[in-house]
Amino acid sequence: MTAEQADYDLIIIGGSAGGLSVAISSIRSGLSRVRLIEPGNSVAFPELVPENLVDVAYGEQLESIDAEGDHLVVTTDQRAYRTRGCLVSRRHRDPQWAAPIALPTSPNVTVDSLPEGLNDLDILVVGHTNHAAELVAEAAAGGAGVVFAAGGMDPARLAPAADAVLRRLERERRITVLYRAVPDGIGQDGEFPVAYFNDRRTPDLEFDHIVFASERCRPTVAELNVSQAAIDSGKLWFDGAPEDGVDVPNGHSWEVGNKLAEACFPELELVEPPSVVRRRVRHESAIAELREETYNATITAFEKRHSDLWVLRVRPDHGDTSHLPGQYASLGLGFWEDRVDNYADPGIDEKWHKLIRRSYSISHSMFEPSGYLAPPDTEELEFYIVLVPADDGHVSALTPRLATKQVGDRIYLGPKVAGRYTLNSVETPETAVIFFATGTGEAPHNSMVTELLRKGHTGPIVSTVTVRNWKDLGYLDAHRKLEERFANYHYIPMPTREADVPKRYLQDLIRDGDIELALGGTMDPASTHAFLCGNPAMIGLPEGEDGEESWPETTGVIELLVERGFTINKRGQPGNIHFEEYW
Repeated sequence: MTAEQADYDLIIIGGSAGGLSVAISSIRSGLSRVRLIEPGNSVAFPELVPENLVDVAYGEQLESIDAEGDHLVVTTDQRAYRTRGCLVSRRHRDPQWAAPIALPTSPNVTVDSLPEGLNDLDILVVGHTNHAAELVAEAAAGGAGVVFAAGGMDPARLAPAADAVLRRLERERRITVLYRAVPDGIGQDGEFPVAYFNDRRTPDLEFDHIVFASERCRPTVAELNVSQAAIDSGKLWFDGAPEDGVDVPNGHSWEVGNKLAEACFPELELVEPPSVVRRRVRHESAIAELREETYNATITAFEKRHSDLWVLRVRPDHGDTSHLPGQYASLGLGFWEDRVDNYADPGIDEKWHKLIRRSYSISHSMFEPSGYLAPPDTEELEFYIVLVPADDGHVSALTPRLATKQVGDRIYLGPKVAGRYTLNSVETPETAVIFFATGTGEAPHNSMVTELLRKGHTGPIVSTVTVRNWKDLGYLDAHRKLEERFANYHYIPMPTREADVPKRYLQDLIRDGDIELALGGTMDPASTHAFLCGNPAMIGLPEGEDGEESWPETTGVIELLVERGFTINKRGQPGNIHFEEYW
């Protein structure tokens, strides 16, 4: 050994998510001499360095890797390291990679590069790899509001460091992860890019900047100046797929760290990532740990209108709850929580440690305790939720677990309050506004009606809802009180399974003239907006194929409105029919 060489157990080249993960797991497993060499001035997740006492040499450029007896010698432009093992975790853009969709020529749509001055920007990151998670974390650290379109991402294949950071950022409500969504087009609204999602559950979203995360690959053996003796030693490993024509030890995510440890450090008791352990363990300590890591809000009110219908309020640990009336947020509970029924979730063993997320329209308490109209709440969110029973064709995952909760219990609340189902199109106080809802589909209408009346709307407002029974009207008393106070407000509830009430549907209110009677005049498309939320069969959206559209077999409200001259509000085509489907 030369005087310039320093002895180490493990040298890691590159501060990527994979390199950090192996460094942290190696330290936790008992290796005392681990150094991570990063040629730049920062690693993927800088906060993990002091938290885990990772020894990082910044600004060192790798020059060569060779074998020397039972050790490797890693030489940089500053020093040489004699080490029992080495992992190369440097990554760069795969030259074969191309964006999955055509990208517009815009400075606000980029690949792999974030804009300067991230604070308060809305950023969309599109990708499903460790590199995408690194960009998400960098944007969030800069103060941006981040949506991560991660369709195709398997969290179990992420490096543990990336998985842990994403979990933390979600828990702190600093990012929103869309696990299944990927935009199928990028447009432009003035200077701002808009992501179009071919998914009714994900609306088109406008951002300050959109960045696509490219696929990454490792440098070649030739680029790294690695000797054949180092390759043959079995002590040099690579994070990533093997190089064509060169047989080198390699792996992905946490697996490569375990393989390297088995080959180079047989004395160690390996520490597996927590996500692997949790898939095997179902005891209270594991559940408590998962709740602590995942949940970020508290249930502050849980009012049961009856056993299957609830109004609950949720207060987040971090951030406010500012929103526009009509928007939605996501709630979540883990598969590890008990169910109120005895049904078994398909594949529960594989997903026991995962989080169930569902989007719910935000409802609203119409009155303060003092009796005044309630203003928007910036500290809590209210939700109106019905238990979805399991049947032979569908096993609901979230609401049977939510049914077991009570005030004070913990829950997950997503950070992104979103949705274009708002009152933005109602520009004058004289406009007539009609709401059509089925069941809990009236949740967004509660806040929209209250907002209109609170701001002094003078035009007629008609809110209609169909339910099975009177008991299914969770806000009936509040709506009746609104009718008493405001002459321009009319509430039309329609139970369909009460013996003493004729069975009618919302479509009948249009056909039979009930809506016009409540409006005090005709349904004039020039001065009326209609909002529809709930059962897709009630809404009746036309179905299109190859540019041809046809109406559903069962006539919906939209078809009846179109016959009267109304138009559907679409992307780039403003109309006066607005809708939000509930499944």
